[in-house]
Amino acid sequence: MPAPRHAGAPAGDVAGDADGAGSAAHLAAFAAHLRYERALSPHTVRAYLGDVTSLLAHLRGPDLGEDEPLDLDALDLAGLRAWLAAVRARGASRTTLARRAAAARTFTAWAARTGRAATDAGARLASPRAHRRLPEVLRADQAAAALQAAASGAAEGDPVALRDHLLLELLYATGVRVAELCGLDVDDVDDGRRTLRVLGKGGKERTVVYGAPAAAALDAWRREGRPALAVPTSPPALLLGARGGRLDQRIARTVVHDAAGAVPGAPDIAPHGLRHSAATHLLEGGADLRSVQELLGHASPATTQLYTHVSAERLRAVHDTAHPRA
Repeated sequence: MPAPRHAGAPAGDVAGDADGAGSAAHLAAFAAHLRYERALSPHTVRAYLGDVTSLLAHLRGPDLGEDEPLDLDALDLAGLRAWLAAVRARGASRTTLARRAAAARTFTAWAARTGRAATDAGARLASPRAHRRLPEVLRADQAAAALQAAASGAAEGDPVALRDHLLLELLYATGVRVAELCGLDVDDVDDGRRTLRVLGKGGKERTVVYGAPAAAALDAWRREGRPALAVPTSPPALLLGARGGRLDQRIARTVVHDAAGAVPGAPDIAPHGLRHSAATHLLEGGADLRSVQELLGHASPATTQLYTHVSAERLRAVHDTAHPRA
């Protein structure tokens, strides 16, 4: 497996002086494990750390400080279930409970492997299946309208408009995540094959393809847009911000929200909604599930199958309105 291009220093997978460590020390070591060994996204690291912080606070109780020694051997299956029950009593959703259970299992497995706990208390911890809601997506005509509006704005040659047009084209053409798009460097582009080398979750590298419209937007951006925004200290990022740094994901999200908001009747979607739209339109156009799974970088086909339900919902809507015996 290729090493993450932007990974920091290795965390070191040894317990060290784990005996007598407080919860703050356990959390710091666990955070390093998530970032450098698991190569999880910053968003996932934050979520897991928040969950485990809650778990350790439950284990500590009100009388023990964060820096006072905390015995992880005291964490057993009954304690984990009691913690989840307390979270549920506070009104947490099934999705939140499922994520917290997953974070706990990851933490207890790590603690056992590094000698911080004698056994893996979470190995038999079950969690409720999260409700899988159908994602909101653009119709094909709505996606086309959003991209056409972006292309019209870019026609005047403004570098930011050129960048925003390319951002939308690539998100829709490839189905990449916004973090993957903002992480692209100039040399990740293969013009001859119209492909991008993408670094996904867990440091996994994959290749995605794009079509002629995205290729035209890419050419215009690199010829007229990027040179206008680049400064001597600019990184090799494909997409740059207005000050010449790597494009911030928050700006990318705003661009997508604004583009969808300009299309009458379109849902208010984020970059992930454009990813959902790309997957749905591929399946509706006849692409097989395995190919879409590869394009999106899903580890399991079960994740990609969610999009087949979206297409089925649309098929049902068409059937209900068009079939004489619906």
